Amino acid sequence: MRHWYKDKARAERLEREEKTGRSSSQRPAQARTRRSEDAPEYIGGRNPVLEALRAGVPASALYIAQRIDNDDRVKESVRIAADRGIAMLEAGREKLDRLTEGGVHQGVALQIPAYEYAHPEDLVHAAQDAAEVPLIVALDSVTDPRNLGAIARSATAFGAHGLVVPSRRSAGVTAGAWKTSAGTLANMTVARAANLTATLRDYREAGLFVIGLDGEGTVDVGDANLLDGPLVVVVGSEGKGLSRLVREACDLVVRIPMSAAAESLNAGVAAGIALYEVARHRKR
Repeated sequence: MRHWYKDKARAERLEREEKTGRSSSQRPAQARTRRSEDAPEYIGGRNPVLEALRAGVPASALYIAQRIDNDDRVKESVRIAADRGIAMLEAGREKLDRLTEGGVHQGVALQIPAYEYAHPEDLVHAAQDAAEVPLIVALDSVTDPRNLGAIARSATAFGAHGLVVPSRRSAGVTAGAWKTSAGTLANMTVARAANLTATLRDYREAGLFVIGLDGEGTVDVGDANLLDGPLVVVVGSEGKGLSRLVREACDLVVRIPMSAAAESLNAGVAAGIALYEVARHRKR
């Protein structure tokens, strides 16, 4: 409140800028802006790019630095991109630094377009169109894209009709998720829910049972009697498990029995075990 405080603060700021040689108007743009959800992502590095192309990750452009030494990884990346009709563009080091946000790119970057999410209702319709009993996997507070990718692999292996992820505080279909899924996300529909609890209630009204997977569940997953019906399996995060509201929206909360030496399983492993049990019950 002192009349001289603003002048004092301004003098201190100017002194700091003189020492650093940079004013507030010269700060990097990335410090002031956030990535748009509709913006493409970029995988940088010769090994990561090659692995993504081998896995069939959808890509729109392959950026290659000028005068790069074409080792075997770069040559194979170029060949795969050409076979798939992916645009190949020459880029300077500064542009590659900007695209990969300062990451290690080794002169190569792969552009991945933003994922187009489905509506949660679409997953039920897909099961009905296929004349199959619906099986949907919902993710609650799973924030690691690699877990999402691993769950997508298990969901594909055991015949799920899609994944549901919340629109906030949750992993999305990013470059990391694509890589971990080993290409299975290309055949697995992912829907985004504005409110996961409300979406689970809608599924229940549509005739689906909702089973939550949590270490504090009272029933072993193999003993649940709802697995052969229309089903939504909700996977909570490692450590925190299911949130309170999501737990209350479940018809049943089940656990995976395990040795006391292991406190918990990560979300990807837990989802794989639960989906295997669902598949086993449905074959009886």
